[in-house]
Amino acid sequence: MAPGAANAVTDATKQEPIDLRRRPRMTETFIQGFLFLCAVLSIFTTVGIVYELSKESLDFFTRQLWEDTNKPLAANIDAGATTFKVSTSGSTLHEGDIVRVNNEVMELAALDGQTVTVARGLQGTEVVPHEAGIDIFRSNTVSLREFFGGTKWNPQIGQFGIWPLVNSTLMVSTIAMLVALPLGLGVAIYLSEYASNRARSTLKPILEVLAGIPTVVYGYFALTFMTPLLRSILGRDVVEIYNTASAGIVIGVLIIPLVSSMSEDALSAVPRSLREASYGLGATKLETAVRVVVPAALSGITAAFIIAISRAIGETMIVAIAAGAGPNFTLNPFESAETMTGHIVRISGGDISYDSIDYNSIFAIGLMLFFMTLALNVIGQRVVHRYREAYE
Repeated sequence: MAPGAANAVTDATKQEPIDLRRRPRMTETFIQGFLFLCAVLSIFTTVGIVYELSKESLDFFTRQLWEDTNKPLAANIDAGATTFKVSTSGSTLHEGDIVRVNNEVMELAALDGQTVTVARGLQGTEVVPHEAGIDIFRSNTVSLREFFGGTKWNPQIGQFGIWPLVNSTLMVSTIAMLVALPLGLGVAIYLSEYASNRARSTLKPILEVLAGIPTVVYGYFALTFMTPLLRSILGRDVVEIYNTASAGIVIGVLIIPLVSSMSEDALSAVPRSLREASYGLGATKLETAVRVVVPAALSGITAAFIIAISRAIGETMIVAIAAGAGPNFTLNPFESAETMTGHIVRISGGDISYDSIDYNSIFAIGLMLFFMTLALNVIGQRVVHRYREAYE
C-alpha cells in the first residue's frame, strides 16, 4: 500500500463517529404544541358548555316557586299569632307545606278544618300583621318526575312536562330521516358505483350547494311551498298552516348532502377487489352494490346516519318558522307543535328576564338536547366499532 493511501485510511479511522441522536426542530415542536393547545381548548370548551348547562339547570330544578292556592285568609292575623283561619275555597293545604302570605314565609305545622297552625318568619322573613282576603301562596319546586312525566309545558303557570317538546322534536327528526336516509344513501350508491367521473364531478358540487343554503331560507321554503303543497294534496282541513310534517320534510332535504357525502366516502373506501370478486361470481352491479359494498361500508354509513340524526334534532330555524310556536303533545304530524330548539328560540327572542323560571328552563331544555345527542353519538360509536371492517 502506498504511503499516501495508508495516511488517508489512518485519517479516516480517526474521524469522530456520526451523531445519530435526534436533533431538536423548533418548528415541529411549535406546531405540535399548537395542535395540542387546540385539542385542549376544544375539550375545555365542551366542559365549559356542560358546566353552564348543568349549573343553570340545577337552578331550574331547585328554584323555589310560589303557586297561588286561591285560598285567602278568612280573618286578620296579628304579628304574634300562630293560629288563624283560612277560607274553604282554593286548593287543599297539607301539613308541612311551605306557604307565603305577602312577603312572610310560614310552615304549616297542623291543620284542623279551616284553622291552621304555622311556624312564622321562615327563611329570614319579617313577621308582620296580615289582613283578611290576602291569597296564600304555596312553595313548589320542579321535580324530575314532573319534568319527565308531564305532558304540558308552560313554566309561567307551573307546568313543567318536557314531553310536548321532546315528542315534536323526535317526530320532526323521524320525518327528516325518512326523507334523507333513503335518498342520501341512494345518491351515495349512484355516485360510488354507477356515475362516471364527469357526472360525479357535476353532481357533488350541486349537492353541496344544498348544504350551503341558509336554514332560514329553508324555513320559508317549508312555509310557502311545502305546506301549501301538502294542503293541496291532503286537504286544508287536515294540514294546518304550521305543522311538523313540512318542517321534517324540508329538514330531510337539508341533510341529504350530509348523508350522501359521508356515505359515498365510506362506499368508495371499500377495496376494488371485493367488487371484482363479486363480478367474477356472476353478480350484477346492483347485487354487488347492495349485497357486498354496502355491508362492507356499514360502519361508515352508520356514522353518517347518526350525524345526520343529530343534525336534524339540533335544527332550529326551519322548525321555528314552519313547525309552530306553542308546545303541543300530539302524534299528528299535520298539526302545529313546537320543538325543543324552536321553543328556545321563541323564548330567547322575547322579553325574558335574567334568572327567571323561563330563563332557567332554556338551559334545562338545552341539557336535555345535549344528552340526546350524546346518547346518539355513543350508540353510533358502538355500532361503528361493532361493524368496522379491516382490509389488507
